[in-house]
Amino acid sequence: MIPVLMRIGPFTIYSYGLMMALGFIAADIVVMLECRRRGIPTDYASSLVLWAAIAGLAGARLLDIANNLGAYLADPKTMLLSGSGFVWYGGLIGGILATAFVSRRYGVRFLTTADIAAPALAIGQALGRVGCQLSGDGDWGLPSKLPWAMAYPRAIVGWNAQTVLKLDSHGNLVSGFYPGVRVQPAPVYETILYLAVFAVLWSMRRRVQAEGRIFYLYLVLAGASRFLVEFVRVNPRVVLGLTEAQIVAAVMIVLGTAALALGGRGQTVTDSQREPARAWH
Repeated sequence: MIPVLMRIGPFTIYSYGLMMALGFIAADIVVMLECRRRGIPTDYASSLVLWAAIAGLAGARLLDIANNLGAYLADPKTMLLSGSGFVWYGGLIGGILATAFVSRRYGVRFLTTADIAAPALAIGQALGRVGCQLSGDGDWGLPSKLPWAMAYPRAIVGWNAQTVLKLDSHGNLVSGFYPGVRVQPAPVYETILYLAVFAVLWSMRRRVQAEGRIFYLYLVLAGASRFLVEFVRVNPRVVLGLTEAQIVAAVMIVLGTAALALGGRGQTVTDSQREPARAWH
């Protein structure tokens, strides 16, 4: 674990921030390659990733602030300077809004843009979870005795009775800390799952089926990945033994499945049949 890479005066460079930056770079490369293949000018890729990154980070942080308002008000500088505190579906919502804005600005259909962006989202999430693993930002799981369970003694959020939690018999989170405790490495699980999602979506891109299918499949696969990992994550259970993230993930799965069933029956379009993208200035 290397939560802090270096300090320069009042500024701190976090490993989480570095991995987020690498995630955005990887996403930019993926989007650029797909734009080039589809005949869309590559400056569209840069605009899309830039605005999605800004809106995604803002959405992720704002939702975390809303969920933990008291803690942020007690230490307001953490709203801007903290190396942790991002809610994944807040980032997803922000990214989707930015995608809609950019696609409208450039005159590219939203579902076309969503299909282009879906594999990039998956690879970006995978690298982001590497950052969670390196920094120890509290995204680990419940205490475990599995051979691959691990400790996070240098975690940026601390490794103590307030951060190492377990579920009691009523499904409430209570302290699970004791000397030598190890936990489920949930960020590692998510990294593996999101890499698999990326591989599936990337392999489908040349068989361009009905518009939107790649994005819809992303909703299903990414939602299922998060839904499964949440069973071992340290998050409060809110309804029917499920976490807030699981409820959002379930909505993603339902919406993606319904869209695949209802909107995925269009004619398959191959690269040779695709109309050239119009130019813009």
